[in-house]
Amino acid sequence: MSLVSAASLRLVGPGGATPADPTRRSPDELRALAEQAARDLEGAPALEIARWAAQTFGERFCVTSSMADAVLAHLVSRVAPGVDVVFLDTGLHFPETLRVRDEVARTLPVNVRSIRPRLTVGQQDGQYGPRLFNKSPDDCCQLRKVEPLERALTGYDAWAAGLRRDESPTRANTPVVTFDARRGKVKVNPIAAWTQREVDAYIARFNVPVNELFKQGYGSIGCWPCTRRTKAGEDARAGRWAMFEKTECGLHV
Repeated sequence: MSLVSAASLRLVGPGGATPADPTRRSPDELRALAEQAARDLEGAPALEIARWAAQTFGERFCVTSSMADAVLAHLVSRVAPGVDVVFLDTGLHFPETLRVRDEVARTLPVNVRSIRPRLTVGQQDGQYGPRLFNKSPDDCCQLRKVEPLERALTGYDAWAAGLRRDESPTRANTPVVTFDARRGKVKVNPIAAWTQREVDAYIARFNVPVNELFKQGYGSIGCWPCTRRTKAGEDARAGRWAMFEKTECGLHV
């Protein structure tokens, strides 16, 4: 049985329930938009996909970023200056990750929103026992990532993520636009078709902030307790939850 009770995961915004807004699109309308866009935008340049999202959803569109790099935030800011960039501050990030977040907030025309879990790490230890990430990483991710994202996305109809098809087998079929039925929102993946070479070229061209841990042998960067350096021949995400049969934190499944 899960260590995390259902009661502790009540998904509400910081101020309680959000009043109904008659101008908002219904889930059926959002689904139809996503399905049409998925057909129309497959194969389109990443900037065009980002522009479609910004123009279609306006202030109801945001970017999510793990701050492994600022490629997605930079890309979207070119077509939507001032866009909200949601960062999930789990309390377990590497210092290098937090430095990228701070640099993005300081240098890019975006509004960085750092979203924290309801419980501090110490409070979580007291309620569920120490080092929950070692005993039940799914529950730890639920508390420190999934629930905060649900809360952060309140008020948005769509968000952009930096998923790429070449990152791992589990992401090989990532669509450029999809409808997230669980959240009732449109999910946009502008750089889904990019290769690592294209990412590196973008970083070099625009001098985009990048996490220093990549230079130290990390292929994918998450919370420090659940991230190790990758070995030669491993896919980029092999260093995540290496002691478990787990490849995703739950944000994208």
